[in-house]
Amino acid sequence: MTQAAGSGLNPKLDELCINTIRTLSIDAVEKAKSGHPGTPMSLAPLVYTLWNRVLQFDPQDPIWPNRDRFVLSNGHASMLLWSVLHLTRTQAVNEKYENLGQPSVGIEDIRRFRQLDSKAPGHPEYRWVSGVESTTGPLGQGVATSVGMAIAQKWLADRYNRPGFPMFDYRIYTVCGDGCMMEGIASEAASLAGHLGLDNLCWIYDNNKITIEGNTNITFTEDVAARFHAYGWNVLRVSDANDTVRIEQVLDLFRNGKGRPTFVVLDSHIGYGSVNKQDTAAAHGEPLGAEEVRLTKRAYGWPEDAQFLVPDGVYEHFASGIGARGGKARGDWMKLFEAYRAQYPELAAEILQIQRRELPAGWDRNLPEFPANPKGLAGREASGKVLNVLAQNIPWLMGGSADLGPSNKTLLTYPGAGDFQAGSPGGKNLHYGIREHAMGAIVNGLALSKLRAFGATFFVFSDYARPAIRLSAIMEIPSIFLFTHDAMGDGEDGPTHQPVEHLASLRAIPGLTTLRPGDANEVVEAYRYIMQLRHQPVALVLSRQALPTLDRGRYAAASGVAHGAYVLAGGEGEPEIILIASGSEVSLAVDAHEQLVQEGIRSRVVSMPSWEIFDHQSPEYRASVLPPKVTARIAIEQAATFGWERYVGQAGRVIGMRTFGASAPLQELQRKFGFEPRQVVAVARELLGRA
Repeated sequence: MTQAAGSGLNPKLDELCINTIRTLSIDAVEKAKSGHPGTPMSLAPLVYTLWNRVLQFDPQDPIWPNRDRFVLSNGHASMLLWSVLHLTRTQAVNEKYENLGQPSVGIEDIRRFRQLDSKAPGHPEYRWVSGVESTTGPLGQGVATSVGMAIAQKWLADRYNRPGFPMFDYRIYTVCGDGCMMEGIASEAASLAGHLGLDNLCWIYDNNKITIEGNTNITFTEDVAARFHAYGWNVLRVSDANDTVRIEQVLDLFRNGKGRPTFVVLDSHIGYGSVNKQDTAAAHGEPLGAEEVRLTKRAYGWPEDAQFLVPDGVYEHFASGIGARGGKARGDWMKLFEAYRAQYPELAAEILQIQRRELPAGWDRNLPEFPANPKGLAGREASGKVLNVLAQNIPWLMGGSADLGPSNKTLLTYPGAGDFQAGSPGGKNLHYGIREHAMGAIVNGLALSKLRAFGATFFVFSDYARPAIRLSAIMEIPSIFLFTHDAMGDGEDGPTHQPVEHLASLRAIPGLTTLRPGDANEVVEAYRYIMQLRHQPVALVLSRQALPTLDRGRYAAASGVAHGAYVLAGGEGEPEIILIASGSEVSLAVDAHEQLVQEGIRSRVVSMPSWEIFDHQSPEYRASVLPPKVTARIAIEQAATFGWERYVGQAGRVIGMRTFGASAPLQELQRKFGFEPRQVVAVARELLGRA
């Protein structure tokens, strides 16, 4: 039997609540004929204790700014979360931050677990279900994202807390399993969290020694506790996952700890409470079966034929626990905030803007305008100049690079920018180390905490961050991913450092906006567009080498970036041929255009920094840029040609990469692969029958 947590509590009610979580999970998986009952069964005592005894969370207002965060990194155990969100009667909130007056997860949602439109999907989904702090499922993502949440709390506290006004003092609790511990992203994130001394962060490791293929001893025999000691974490242990007294004790130790994150090793047996079937199937994707369900419920002292039963007193017990505690904490905070607003009105206004994902007045003031210059400026250089303006105008914009700040030009160098470190949590320069995957998840954690955050590396290494980038799109959060060295500009380093397929792969992610600006002023306009996004992540892809800064008195204004594509040159009348380009190839298209015009060919240049933005424009606008009658079209991009056929059609041509690159100076590579004006002109003549 589970022991009662704390003093003056009702052990029978505690046990009843725990078994309600277990049996709701069993019944949901059994009815769906799909899911993972074992982990919810074994971790029910932990989740009950954490939610009903410890967590500072108000079910009536699940987006209250100073709430504790709970992340279920082993997201296959989602029935744990759906059960507790239902039993606490957590309320649903819409995208306008309005309370809908209905439960986030109803009993019918649980009955329809893993079914279409149910608020109890197979894995936790942010924005689909209120009370979910992060979408999880790909193992390791949740724990890594929680590091970003912990960084955000430290930064918010440093900027906004004042004597007598602890506006941000929440904590982050993350439950994870063996799979999370094996994934490399977790190691990257844990190493950084230890370095930063994030004592507001607690990972609870379900040490059940089971994965899909069997006992972990076939692949995973390291001393995990020793590993986290080496990372600089405080490591605690609970030898029995059903010992709620010990669970609450270690969580108290975490809350009172200073200077280090906490790692709790929770020893459990998968499917605890099941009489016969305590194996990998119960943990990883198989229902127990009708007979085993009856035997398990009998072991719990539960009515064997009852389904989706919530006994009398369970809702009330959660209401008197987390409901009363969370409601009081939120009410106290709201009163404190009113007093804070009276004393610190400007800071209070910032807090409200952050929570609503709004921008401060004048956020785009003083953005640079770059004069025409044939020698030009690298995309990364222009980006660095813009970032240093925006970060001063938007206090909650912060970020950094995966050890490439000086090369990515992401360092914030203005006075007072500072570095985020254990001793300086107000710094706005984040140093992620050579940890691209964790960087992506940490950026997501910061964005989930409502800060505007960016992470940067070379474009070719976006592969290492791709799973986190994909999750940002699924969650619809405005994460910013900056990539430099976008093509063959890093020539001598060779094909390992020359991204070829990466633009196509990012463009394939639904909901992600990819921007590849063609000169310094397009970089400015790209940022102007990005900063106004509230629910879309962005990949901004920038050049290493200098690009000519176009004369905007002669060519169209760079503000056309906001449309995804625009007529840069040759907009008068109907063209004979259209040259479409992005990034470093825009100036190449302009040079070819000028040569074609001299030959008497009506040419048009379309700068297309973003397919996604352009595709969302009206049909009329798209037709004005790319007239359907004009079938002679050439797309020019130092990347894989995949996908460009949608813009050039069957009659058009794509000058792009059909192999990997090579190691050589840039000019030689451009000559070899056809990225020169004369070669573009030759293709244009051929298409027009004037070869």
